[in-house]
Parts: sequence; structure tokens; C-alpha cells
Amino acid sequence: MHRVCLQLLLLLCSVNFSVASDGLQDNLPENVRRIPAPGVPVPEERRTAMSTQLQLLQQKISQLRSTTTVDQSLLPDVLIFERAVRCALDYNEFFDEKEFDKADALLAEGLARSEQLLAGKPEWTGKTGLVVRGYISRIDQTVQPYGLIVPATYAMNHSVPTRLDLWFHGRGEKLSEVNFIWERMRNPGEFAPPHTLVLHPYGRYCNAFKFAGEMDVLEALDDVSRRYRVDEDRVSVRGFSMGGAACWQFATHYADRWFAAAPGAGFSETPQFLKVFQKEELQPQPWEQQLWNLYDCDKWALNLSHCPTIAYSGENDSQKQAADVMEQALAGHGIRLRHIIGAGMGHKYDPASKQIIENTMASLAHAGREKAPPLISLTTYSLRYNRMKAATIDGMLEHWKPASLMVWCRETEKPGHPAHLQINTSNVSAFTVNFAAGELPLSPETLDRLHHPPNRGLVVELICAEDQQAGPNAHLKMSFLHAEGPFSDGSMRIQGHRNDQGQWVEGPPPAGLRKKHLLQGPIDDAFMDAFVFVRPTGKAASEQTGRWAAAELDRAIEHWRRHFRGDARVVNDSEVTDELIQSANLILWGDPQSNSVMGRIAGQLPVRWTPENITVGSQTFSSATHAPILIYPNPLNPERYVVLNSSFTFRDYAYLNNARQVPMLPDWAVVDLTTAPNSVWPGRIAAAGFFRENWQP
Repeated sequence: MHRVCLQLLLLLCSVNFSVASDGLQDNLPENVRRIPAPGVPVPEERRTAMSTQLQLLQQKISQLRSTTTVDQSLLPDVLIFERAVRCALDYNEFFDEKEFDKADALLAEGLARSEQLLAGKPEWTGKTGLVVRGYISRIDQTVQPYGLIVPATYAMNHSVPTRLDLWFHGRGEKLSEVNFIWERMRNPGEFAPPHTLVLHPYGRYCNAFKFAGEMDVLEALDDVSRRYRVDEDRVSVRGFSMGGAACWQFATHYADRWFAAAPGAGFSETPQFLKVFQKEELQPQPWEQQLWNLYDCDKWALNLSHCPTIAYSGENDSQKQAADVMEQALAGHGIRLRHIIGAGMGHKYDPASKQIIENTMASLAHAGREKAPPLISLTTYSLRYNRMKAATIDGMLEHWKPASLMVWCRETEKPGHPAHLQINTSNVSAFTVNFAAGELPLSPETLDRLHHPPNRGLVVELICAEDQQAGPNAHLKMSFLHAEGPFSDGSMRIQGHRNDQGQWVEGPPPAGLRKKHLLQGPIDDAFMDAFVFVRPTGKAASEQTGRWAAAELDRAIEHWRRHFRGDARVVNDSEVTDELIQSANLILWGDPQSNSVMGRIAGQLPVRWTPENITVGSQTFSSATHAPILIYPNPLNPERYVVLNSSFTFRDYAYLNNARQVPMLPDWAVVDLTTAPNSVWPGRIAAAGFFRENWQP
């Protein structure tokens, strides 16, 4: 009844005015507008002229590929122009007639760069000011663009490592490659500090720099670091609106990589933001609530103790909610958030606040990234984000619950024990503490004492939350055998894990199938690295399963390009080579009868799928009307994933608001095919859950 009334209200409102995007009309899963919207028609004469120039550029690219004297590492800087215009033409993504002229300009720039590269004189590589460049993504082998501001001072002395600021752009449903590259060739953006490289990643369009968008940031940063002299101790993250949300995410998940973070507006978590900003009535499945922990930055707030943060909000901006949430979360850890509020401002910066932020960032850049703190604090909900400086969580007792590792190194006055290392864990089954040379936060005098008798090295004390709960005398003190102390260069490595009896012992966990860094799920994790869709060539045991899998594969190909701006690699099951098995996550479509690769590994998966039944643990479903979705270490190469019948798990409804773009399915699910797919689900989810830490149901 509530939904019917809401639809009627929206219909009445639409008679008098059109509601802006992100309004209540975007809370209706059964009526989802297309993102990106269809473009405007391209007049035939413009299309013909543009296509002619595009073909000329493509011919130049072929010539560049075949010329041995050409520096092939610079080819992506040309390919970005070809792909931008080609995609706009092929997929109807010119959203305004003015973009035709932009495309012509991009083709001209691509042709000019082609000629320069053929002549061995690529002018853009030494250019200062606004520069656009590209790289080939390892995820899907497509070229991805990024913008860069190169300060004039860099050209004068490029041998000196230079500060770099990452700037995350706001939401733009019409931010095609054409519009992104055009903007980055002409607009320096909100901030352009002196003597600073500013990297503007594309983020693969409009996903709040999550998933493949997150990898785009890291890949673009790696590419810039190869091409320019970047000071790795003076890299920061900044952004506004959707970019502010990205800034919170990168600051909390990769805190030890940045000298500072400056998020503006945006969102910092999913449920509270959608209730406040979107007025959405949330009714999540249990696994959805657990999966929110992946990107809900308030849960990861303690990590900001290693990343100085200055937040900005307009006084009258509803997205001030993001910083308010983070301020409260940080207060729970005894940290006061520096929160600059623009007086009377809505969703924008004011000059006075910008100056405060710039002065603060300059001061933090002068200090540089934190080197060797005596106390390291790491919080995580997933082994994907498992490292903070010298501390690494190698195993968790249970994913999607908070795990923490705290390492405190201090000097003592005890005879024979000049230094003490305390390691506190919670929800941790294995850890590594690895101080590289020069990172052990002890004075030279103490280090020297550790190298001479009668000192016995560091006293290592391990205190575990789970053990403390077992009784008053249950907290465990464990001295590792470090009689010689650290090595002569000051480095030191300690590893510990729980054995089968739950006791802590030295060393790494034993070999065997278990969740570990970059092999921990959920399903969406497979699309943050190289993957290939594997199409079945046989006949499915169930006709309904065959139709559903074929339709979902077609949709996956379309939506990978539409939402993550890439071209998914697709091969037939008969074309899967050993090289593919070693280099990519295999996304298998169909069933064990229709897909030969799936049939090859079916008996080694934790879900049993026969022509009659699907069995997960104690649950059984009819194969005639159900299909499983799952992620699992590939039995043919346990260092890579195999996924059955799924691309990334959020669908069209989530495109309407970036806070919704979170995993919708856990490690496995069984889909009831008698219910048609919609904008939220691939069918009715009959059951779903997470595999245990040993990858079993």
C-alpha cells in the first residue's frame, strides 16, 4: 500500500515539474531509469565525417603497432582518443550536440600524437600543465584514461621527487570518456597546489571509485609513478561529493599510503546515508548488512590514526552527514576529526575554507607520510584490506566481523630486555609483523644493545581478545625466539598462527585451502583483477537454466561496458588455455553439462550440482528450476578464482545512487529461475551465504 501511494504521489508531482535525479522516484526498483541515458542522434553527415577521421586514427594506430622503432609503452596515450570516440558512436553516448565538436577535437589530438610518436618526438610526455594519458588495465585489457596536472617546476627539476594529490571527481551520469578527456584537457579542477602533480583518475565512470573503479585509481597511480618522479611519502587523496565518498574509502582502507586525506561532502557509509539523503526504506537481507561492512568507512575509522584527515562540509549541505558520521566514529576511538564547515554553504566550497584546507595540506605535505610509528593499529572486515605498515592480518576467524591487529613497540629498562613488543589481536587467526630496514621504532642505542649479550632480544607478548574472554588467566603471553634481536639493518619479522587446537604457535599458517589476501570473496572480488567470461558451447541439462545463463551472460557483457567502461573478454569453454587458467579469474556460465570447464571442476566445488539437484550443505534444490552462483578458488589454479554464473552483483537499481553500489550477494547463492531477473536480483534468491574460512559451506 505504501509503495502504491508513493507511486501515485510521484505521478501527480510529475504533472507540474520534473523531479531531479536522486529524488524519491529513484527509490522504485520496478521503474528504473537507464544510466547512462540514451544519447542524442548524430546527424548522418556528422557521423560520416567523424567515422572517417576515426578510421584514419585507427589506421595510424595499426601503423604504430607494427613499427618497431615506436615506443609501444606510449601507445595508450593515443588509444584513449580512439576508444573514447568509438564508444560514443557505437553505444549512442553523445549526450549533447556540443559533444560532436569535442569528439572532433579528440580525434585531431589523437592523430597529432600518432604523428609525433611515429616521428619519435612525443611532445606530450614533457608537457606541463594539463595532460591526458592512458594505461592498459590488467582487469580487462582495455585502455583507460586519466588526467594530470604537471607543475611548471617539475620540468625545471624533475629529478626531485614531487608531491602528488589524487583528486576524485563527483557523480556524473554523462561523464563519458569523451567528456572526461575533454574536461581534463581544459579544466584544472577545484585544487591545483603549486609544485604538485595532481592525478585525476577516471574511475571507470560513475561508481564512486569502487571495485574496478578502485583498481583504476591504483593502476593509474602506478602508471604515473612509472612515468614521473613521484614522492611516495607525499601522496594524498582528495575529492568532493561522490569524490568525497571515494576519499573516505581510500583513506580508511589504504591509510598507510597517504600523507593526508581531504574528503569533501559525499557519503561515508551506506545505510544511514540512504535513509537521510535518499529517504529510502531499507529492508536488507542478512548477508547484505554484513557486506555493507566492506565500504562502510565508519567501521574502519581507527585506521585514520595513520592518515591525517581534514574534512569539509557546507553548513547547509545534506551531505554533511558523511563527515558527521565519521566524526562520531572517530570520537569513539578518542580521535577528534578536523572538520571545516563552510558558513552558509550548500554543496560547494567557499574561498575561506579552501584556503584553510590548502594551508593544512601544505603543512602535512611538508611533514610527509608517517614513517615508523611506535603503535600500529589495523582494523579490517576483509582480508582484501589486510595491511597497515609493518602489520598484516593473514587469517581471520570470521570474515565480515571486525578484526584488529595492534603492534606496540617500546623501549624498556629491564635488565637483559631493552625492548618490548606487544601484539594485540581480535578475530585474527594468523598475522605477520614485518619491520623493514629502518622501520623498527627504537633508538639506535637500543638497537645496538639488542645485538650484544647479555640481552635476549625483544620480549614479544601476544594478547588475544578471544583468549581473554575465556577466563581471568587465559590471556596468552608468548615469547618468540628472537634471542639475537633484529638483523644488523634493523629489520625484523615475526609470524604467528593458531593451530588446529586453537593455540598460538610461531610461523605462517600451514599450506591448505583457506581464505587469504586477494582470495577471500565475495563474488564481486573476482572483478577487481583480470577475468574472462567463459561461454558454454554444449547443451544445458535444464532448458530454463540454459536460457537464464545465456541472458545473464549477455547482460554481463553489456553492463561491464556500460557501468565499468571496459570490454569484457569472452571465450568459449573449448578455448580456455593453461595460460588463461594461470592469468585470469574464470567466470563460467551455464551448467556442468553445457560448460566443459565447469564440468571438469564440478566435483571439486563445495556446491554439488547434478542434473537433478543442487546441494549446499544441508539444503537441496531442484536443478530444473534453480541455478547456483558462487565464488571459489579455482581447482585448476587455487591462486585464482572461479565464479559460476555471475558478473558484479549490484544491478541497475544501484546505479541510481552510488551508496547502493555495494556487493548484493555473498560467496554463494541459489537462484530460483521461476522468478524473472529484475533491477535488483538475477531471480529470486532461494538461499545465500558465506563460505567459512576454509571455503566450505
